[in-house]
Amino acid sequence: MMPQSSVSVIIPCYNGHKFLPQTLDSVRGQTVPVLEIIVIDDGSDDEETIVYLDTLPLDVRLVRQANKGLPSARNAGFREAKGNYVLPLDCDDWLDPGFVEKGLAKINEDGEATFCFAWLNLEAESKGVMEKGYNFFEQLFLNQLPYCLLQPRKLWEELGGYDETMRQGYEDWEFNIRLGKAGYHGAVIKAPLFHYRVQESGMLASISRNQHVTLWSFIRSKHPDLYTLNNLWKLWKIWRLKTSTRPLYLYFAWESLFRILPRSIFDKLVGKMLSYSKSRQYRINPDDV
Repeated sequence: MMPQSSVSVIIPCYNGHKFLPQTLDSVRGQTVPVLEIIVIDDGSDDEETIVYLDTLPLDVRLVRQANKGLPSARNAGFREAKGNYVLPLDCDDWLDPGFVEKGLAKINEDGEATFCFAWLNLEAESKGVMEKGYNFFEQLFLNQLPYCLLQPRKLWEELGGYDETMRQGYEDWEFNIRLGKAGYHGAVIKAPLFHYRVQESGMLASISRNQHVTLWSFIRSKHPDLYTLNNLWKLWKIWRLKTSTRPLYLYFAWESLFRILPRSIFDKLVGKMLSYSKSRQYRINPDDV
């Protein structure tokens, strides 16, 4: 009989096994054992990666598919998962031992939350703690949630999974918006239990941020009802007293500039803002937390 709160951890991998042993060990070391670890090989063609994945120990289930991109690999993991909770984890990131235990406890304790996430401990090319919170209104403008969400598998089924056309990134942002739109809200563990490796060659830094407005515009086009002024006003009134990274009224200025400025100018403004935000957040000292 399956445990009441069984957890499947799904780990997409494409030509990048260098840090995977650390990732796997962090899952094995959870204070509450997970039901299964699933690695999804998204069509790797690097010989060393292929050989490494071929020799994974028996406690890891390997699923192979043709290269279709990260959203497809995550969806494949969810389809294969047998746990009633699923935790996506990239193959170069890792968890503190108490992540799963504290995440399940947080969901059970918080009557309004359906999924859970933790603060980030930045690693590699950036150092510090990145604090996160949940505010759905702010989420419409900036993705404040990590991809590493402990979530019921049934939510993924209900929402139809990640958009597999979003191979350039932000597929998790769009999925997170659908979660909030459907009335599902998140709880945060106020401790840096998720170790996120920051690399300038990574998708977020090298591709997604450079196309931030383009990808955000695509998200808007998928959810035009959320971005009407009337609905934005209603959502602001609901979420205005909740914790946010910036004063929420600033996003009305953001929305106004998006509507009136030429796209090229708006792109430059957003680029400067994201650069400033990155610099400010990454300078937080973990010893001060």
